[in-house]
Amino acid sequence: MTSAHRADLEAKAKRIRRHIITSTTAAGSGHPTSSMSAVEIAVALYFGGVLRYDPINPAWPQRDRFLLSKGHAAPLLYAVLAEAGYFSPDLVPTLRQIGSPLEGHPNMRRLPGVEASTGSLGQGLSIGVGMALAAKLDKSPARVYVVTGDGEIGEGQVWEAAMSASKYKLDNLVAIVDQNGYQQTGPTAEVLDLRPLVPRFEAFGWSAQEINGHDLGEVLAALKKAQQTKGRPSALIARTIKGYPIQNLLTSDPNHHGKPLTKEEADQALAQIG
Repeated sequence: MTSAHRADLEAKAKRIRRHIITSTTAAGSGHPTSSMSAVEIAVALYFGGVLRYDPINPAWPQRDRFLLSKGHAAPLLYAVLAEAGYFSPDLVPTLRQIGSPLEGHPNMRRLPGVEASTGSLGQGLSIGVGMALAAKLDKSPARVYVVTGDGEIGEGQVWEAAMSASKYKLDNLVAIVDQNGYQQTGPTAEVLDLRPLVPRFEAFGWSAQEINGHDLGEVLAALKKAQQTKGRPSALIARTIKGYPIQNLLTSDPNHHGKPLTKEEADQALAQIG
């Protein structure tokens, strides 16, 4: 990756974080910190030359699919889709307003670019398995990318999906775990500690890599390796920080789950992001 390309992606990440903060603060609700931990993952996919998509033709049959299984991070998805040209960024501040298609969780019936209505945690990988298997049967080049939370993967359905993906050798499927260390009720290490995740996925027949989820170079390199992996699905375990890079503003509650920033906190966060 050239320095110019990295600079472009980093600038895109900043704009997306600004969208996340301003939209959730305007709404007075939402999940800004859960959204911000996965920004580099989404930026690498949509703007790093990985995903094949066409915002003018969202239903293009051969498009790659992106599923945000952790649907409460919808502000991230909306910001990315707006920046990718699916709809005007002017719509982003209407998050969670009555009549807005930008609902609290993604609704595929209301917004172009949303591949699945998610938010019931644990279901996204199963949906991704179905899409990847359908692409194989259709002999389509489409690939499927699923972002899950590290708290979410405590759901048993996730591992049923993992077994199925391995059985059917779905090398067109990539699961990306946003390992930010927290879930709704507290640290994942205290609720249900599944670490280390790489050998766990490998035991289910997957190719697995652990990366710094905020390093765009590492994310892109891992995604490229996943594209080159044949005969089995790929998992990327992305170590992230909830609320990155404004975690220093969340000292009283590092989890800060489902809480928008106040106007004063948002102003501080936007100044810090730049």
